[in-house]
Amino acid sequence: MAIGLNLKFRCHINENSDGDRFVGIKVDSENAMVYFPMGYQLSESEEDIRQDILQLIAVLSEFTESKDKVLHRQKFEAPHTVNFPVNAYMNIIRSYLDQQNYYKEKDLVRKRGDRGRKDWAASLKNNVAFFQEDGTPFFNDYTIVGLTPNEKNLITKIHKYCVYKSFKQLGWLFTPHLPADPHIEEQHDMFLYTLRRKLAVTYNDKDKLLFQSMISMIEHLDEHTNDKQFYFGTDRFEYVWEELINTVFGISDKADYFPRTKWSICRGKPWNNYALEPDTIMLYDNKIYVLDAKYYRYGITGNPRHLPESTSINKQITYGEYIYTQQKFKGKYGDDVPVLNAFLMPFNRESNTFATGDFFANIGEATSDWKNNDHPYQRVQGIVIDTRFLMYNYYGSHTSKILKMAETIDRALIENSGQLPADTTEDEN
Repeated sequence: MAIGLNLKFRCHINENSDGDRFVGIKVDSENAMVYFPMGYQLSESEEDIRQDILQLIAVLSEFTESKDKVLHRQKFEAPHTVNFPVNAYMNIIRSYLDQQNYYKEKDLVRKRGDRGRKDWAASLKNNVAFFQEDGTPFFNDYTIVGLTPNEKNLITKIHKYCVYKSFKQLGWLFTPHLPADPHIEEQHDMFLYTLRRKLAVTYNDKDKLLFQSMISMIEHLDEHTNDKQFYFGTDRFEYVWEELINTVFGISDKADYFPRTKWSICRGKPWNNYALEPDTIMLYDNKIYVLDAKYYRYGITGNPRHLPESTSINKQITYGEYIYTQQKFKGKYGDDVPVLNAFLMPFNRESNTFATGDFFANIGEATSDWKNNDHPYQRVQGIVIDTRFLMYNYYGSHTSKILKMAETIDRALIENSGQLPADTTEDEN
């Protein structure tokens, strides 16, 4: 696959519309494309775009499970599983670039000399000129143990095969040049047997990672021999968005915040339904924030049709009301439990319709006509978050990001007070 390095030309920012939902990497024999989630601001330089792609791979690797890795190629086709082992390929490429060479087994050799690790048994046998009066040997030389590369070793051949295959699929991230084709007969069963035996007796962490990556790659190639395309990514980036939001802003144990329901059956045991589970519970400054991660298009289009609908709004109000009315929370916060509600949606801070360059921004609020809207939780704030910022800042300490989010929601509650149009008309089509 002859692919130039023009990485920006090979990147696409999707809009999450029909036919444009896939986030990840698609590679075939002629081309390679990288699909970023909506709201992502791509870098300008080649090196920074490469980092963007690597960051995308890191996020998808961290937050996608097998159930999320599907690709809807055509409307009436069954979903196609996306399980390309991208990290195995990347490990093989990085190892090769770091070493600037192939893995080589080394043969044990012995030679005469006085520098290096001495083989005392061989030295006594071969290099003693005479024994001194005190019985100690006098060495006229020593036998030195060393290692020499074995170019013909099978592991080296398998590594050459894996390096070539890896660069053919993902090497375009780093260089337009392919390593030489080793022209090795593809004997995957024999390759796997050899690598597994080697892995079992290997204790060097770098070598273990390399061998395991080679095994994962060959297992995939063996299973998908006839595939002309390779995919890594998901059609369901909304799950990734939820995980990113929860990782950055959420508490780990939120079961106390779940509204629950049950059936009392006349002729049977009571039946407990599954609880409603809010996406994220954020705690800050003695307040409870109920956050719903919405991978919706409004932050990109500015079209009200792309905002959360009534079912989502009512559910958020239910979450807030449950928390507000529970005695277990009143015992901690007093009768007026401070509960705030917000939807969190993606946008691009460098290109948007909201006239803001902030990482977080207020775009309005949602209310219902079955509540009087005099409690903060009954007014669900609409907050947009810069997609690139979230993808680059999901690890490490989150204290400053939680503070910023809390301030944004608190300020939005004030800014949006009394600003809703009086004659709004519901239209969810």
